[in-house]
Amino acid sequence: MNLSHLHPAKKARKKIRRVGRGPGSGRGKTAGRGTKGQKSISGYSMKRGFEGGQMPLHRRVPKRGFTNIFGKQYREVNLLRLERIKKKEVKLTDLVESGLIKKETEQVKILGRGDLSSPKIIHAHKFSQSAQEKIEKAGGKAVLIGKS
Repeated sequence: MNLSHLHPAKKARKKIRRVGRGPGSGRGKTAGRGTKGQKSISGYSMKRGFEGGQMPLHRRVPKRGFTNIFGKQYREVNLLRLERIKKKEVKLTDLVESGLIKKETEQVKILGRGDLSSPKIIHAHKFSQSAQEKIEKAGGKAVLIGKS
Protein backbone atom coordinates (compact mmCIF):
# COMPACT_ATOMS: atom_id res chain seq x y z
CA MET A 1 0.00 0.00 0.00
CA ASN A 2 1.37 3.40 -0.99
CA LEU A 3 0.09 6.77 -2.20
CA SER A 4 -0.07 5.65 -5.84
CA HIS A 5 -2.73 3.06 -4.92
CA LEU A 6 -5.11 5.60 -3.38
CA HIS A 7 -8.23 6.52 -5.35
CA PRO A 8 -11.62 8.07 -4.53
CA ALA A 9 -14.65 5.94 -3.67
CA LYS A 10 -16.93 4.76 -6.49
CA LYS A 11 -19.31 7.48 -7.75
CA ALA A 12 -17.49 10.08 -5.61
CA ARG A 13 -16.22 11.87 -8.73
CA LYS A 14 -18.83 12.61 -11.37
CA LYS A 15 -17.95 13.97 -14.82
CA ILE A 16 -19.44 17.38 -15.46
CA ARG A 17 -21.80 17.69 -18.43
CA ARG A 18 -20.10 19.92 -21.01
CA VAL A 19 -22.86 21.53 -23.01
CA GLY A 20 -22.66 23.50 -26.26
CA ARG A 21 -19.73 21.52 -27.67
CA GLY A 22 -21.04 20.61 -31.12
CA PRO A 23 -23.74 18.34 -32.60
CA GLY A 24 -21.81 15.13 -31.87
CA SER A 25 -22.04 15.64 -28.12
CA GLY A 26 -25.84 15.41 -28.06
CA ARG A 27 -26.01 18.73 -26.22
CA GLY A 28 -24.85 21.15 -28.91
CA LYS A 29 -26.47 24.26 -30.40
CA THR A 30 -29.10 25.22 -27.78
CA ALA A 31 -27.22 23.32 -25.04
CA GLY A 32 -30.32 21.70 -23.52
CA ARG A 33 -32.19 24.98 -23.06
CA GLY A 34 -34.69 24.43 -25.85
CA THR A 35 -35.47 27.08 -28.43
CA LYS A 36 -36.77 30.58 -27.73
CA GLY A 37 -38.30 31.81 -24.54
CA GLN A 38 -37.13 33.66 -21.47
CA LYS A 39 -35.05 30.83 -19.99
CA SER A 40 -33.11 30.13 -23.19
CA ILE A 41 -31.25 33.44 -23.09
CA SER A 42 -28.03 34.04 -21.15
CA GLY A 43 -28.29 36.35 -18.17
CA TYR A 44 -31.72 35.03 -17.18
CA SER A 45 -32.46 34.95 -13.47
CA MET A 46 -35.85 34.41 -11.83
CA LYS A 47 -36.89 36.65 -8.94
CA ARG A 48 -37.41 35.08 -5.50
CA GLY A 49 -40.98 33.89 -5.10
CA PHE A 50 -41.78 34.11 -8.84
CA GLU A 51 -44.39 31.52 -9.77
CA GLY A 52 -44.62 31.87 -13.54
CA GLY A 53 -46.99 34.83 -13.45
CA GLN A 54 -49.33 33.29 -10.86
CA MET A 55 -49.86 35.52 -7.83
CA PRO A 56 -46.97 34.58 -5.50
CA LEU A 57 -47.67 32.95 -2.15
CA HIS A 58 -46.32 35.88 -0.12
CA ARG A 59 -48.90 38.13 -1.82
CA ARG A 60 -51.79 35.63 -1.76
CA VAL A 61 -51.70 34.99 1.99
CA PRO A 62 -53.42 37.67 4.12
CA LYS A 63 -51.31 39.70 6.52
CA ARG A 64 -52.48 40.02 10.12
CA GLY A 65 -51.38 41.81 13.25
CA PHE A 66 -48.49 44.04 14.10
CA THR A 67 -44.89 43.30 15.03
CA ASN A 68 -43.16 45.89 17.16
CA ILE A 69 -39.56 45.94 15.96
CA PHE A 70 -38.50 47.82 19.09
CA GLY A 71 -40.25 45.45 21.52
CA LYS A 72 -38.03 43.60 23.99
CA GLN A 73 -38.40 39.89 24.65
CA TYR A 74 -38.02 38.91 28.30
CA ARG A 75 -37.38 35.43 29.72
CA GLU A 76 -39.86 35.10 32.57
CA VAL A 77 -38.81 33.47 35.85
CA ASN A 78 -41.20 32.99 38.79
CA LEU A 79 -40.22 33.33 42.46
CA LEU A 80 -41.10 29.69 43.20
CA ARG A 81 -38.29 28.63 40.83
CA LEU A 82 -35.84 31.08 42.43
CA GLU A 83 -36.62 29.46 45.79
CA ARG A 84 -34.71 26.33 44.64
CA ILE A 85 -31.46 28.29 44.23
CA LYS A 86 -29.69 28.09 47.61
CA LYS A 87 -27.64 31.29 47.29
CA LYS A 88 -28.09 34.60 49.08
CA GLU A 89 -27.35 36.60 45.91
CA VAL A 90 -28.91 35.36 42.66
CA LYS A 91 -27.28 36.65 39.47
CA LEU A 92 -27.79 35.75 35.79
CA THR A 93 -24.93 33.22 35.95
CA ASP A 94 -26.82 31.37 38.70
CA LEU A 95 -29.97 31.31 36.56
CA VAL A 96 -28.00 29.79 33.67
CA GLU A 97 -26.40 27.15 35.95
CA SER A 98 -29.80 26.16 37.36
CA GLY A 99 -31.28 25.90 33.83
CA LEU A 100 -33.88 28.66 34.25
CA ILE A 101 -32.47 30.63 31.31
CA LYS A 102 -30.28 29.51 28.41
CA LYS A 103 -27.82 32.40 28.06
CA GLU A 104 -26.56 35.24 30.24
CA THR A 105 -27.32 37.67 27.40
CA GLU A 106 -31.09 37.10 27.71
CA GLN A 107 -33.30 39.78 29.25
CA VAL A 108 -34.91 38.43 32.45
CA LYS A 109 -38.12 39.47 34.18
CA ILE A 110 -38.98 38.12 37.64
CA LEU A 111 -42.67 37.35 38.17
CA GLY A 112 -44.48 37.05 41.50
CA ARG A 113 -45.81 33.46 41.44
CA GLY A 114 -44.69 31.69 44.62
CA ASP A 115 -43.00 33.00 47.75
CA LEU A 116 -39.48 33.37 49.13
CA SER A 117 -38.73 31.79 52.50
CA SER A 118 -35.29 33.39 52.92
CA PRO A 119 -33.99 36.87 52.07
CA LYS A 120 -32.24 37.03 48.68
CA ILE A 121 -30.65 39.71 46.58
CA ILE A 122 -31.96 39.10 43.05
CA HIS A 123 -30.45 40.71 39.94
CA ALA A 124 -32.73 41.00 36.86
CA HIS A 125 -33.66 43.38 34.05
CA LYS A 126 -37.27 43.78 35.23
CA PHE A 127 -39.51 42.85 38.17
CA SER A 128 -43.27 42.62 38.37
CA GLN A 129 -44.79 44.70 41.17
CA SER A 130 -45.94 41.62 43.10
CA ALA A 131 -42.49 40.00 42.79
CA GLN A 132 -40.78 43.11 44.11
CA GLU A 133 -43.16 43.28 47.07
CA LYS A 134 -42.62 39.59 47.95
CA ILE A 135 -38.83 39.89 47.70
CA GLU A 136 -38.78 42.92 50.02
CA LYS A 137 -41.30 41.27 52.38
CA ALA A 138 -38.91 38.31 52.73
CA GLY A 139 -36.11 40.74 53.63
CA GLY A 140 -34.34 40.63 50.26
CA LYS A 141 -33.60 43.18 47.57
CA ALA A 142 -34.53 43.48 43.88
CA VAL A 143 -31.59 44.88 41.88
CA LEU A 144 -32.23 46.17 38.34
CA ILE A 145 -29.57 45.33 35.77
CA GLY A 146 -28.71 47.99 33.22
CA LYS A 147 -30.05 50.88 35.27
CA SER A 148 -27.93 52.85 37.74
